[in-house]
Amino acid sequence: MTHLEHYIHSYFEIPTTSLGKIAGMFKEEQLDKGDYFSKQDGHCKRLSFVDSGLVRMYVNVDGKEVTQWISQQGYFITDLASFMFNEPGRWNIQALSEVRIFSIYQFDYQQIAEHVPEWHELEKRFLARCFTTLEERVFTHLSMTAEERYLQFFESNKALFNEVPLQYIASMLGMTPETFSRVRKKLSPNSPL
Repeated sequence: MTHLEHYIHSYFEIPTTSLGKIAGMFKEEQLDKGDYFSKQDGHCKRLSFVDSGLVRMYVNVDGKEVTQWISQQGYFITDLASFMFNEPGRWNIQALSEVRIFSIYQFDYQQIAEHVPEWHELEKRFLARCFTTLEERVFTHLSMTAEERYLQFFESNKALFNEVPLQYIASMLGMTPETFSRVRKKLSPNSPL
């Protein structure tokens, strides 16, 4: 079972035949470090599963880059509004390393229900999980201190601190680089070196 199949199966517990049909619609692709998956104001035509590597989702606001998320193995990437509604993309999605992804393009995505009868229920669950993840991020930004956000993210993403520029993590956590540095220094016994 591939990482993609394992992910789909673990989240949705679907029959093996349906799992194979869905996974078979995804095509393997490679991104080189620095390649763009999609760009702000462009149109994102695919939904992809990150099999290996790191991908950053960010936006330019008033000449400043704001990192929304860094995807690692086991995450899906897309500019959801652009992919689902053909709107101009809000996000720049760029490879931070060599990346292997499995992608499904809009046309194939729209055809899944013809091949997998339970697709509409599965899609609802997938989108609900996406929404729940977003809700949790908003909640942590509103209810936690900078130190608490740092510790929570560090505990679940230790390796990332050595793999990406720390200003990306600071931005993702809603901190300036200066605040991030101060928090990191204050929590140094629990921080990466």
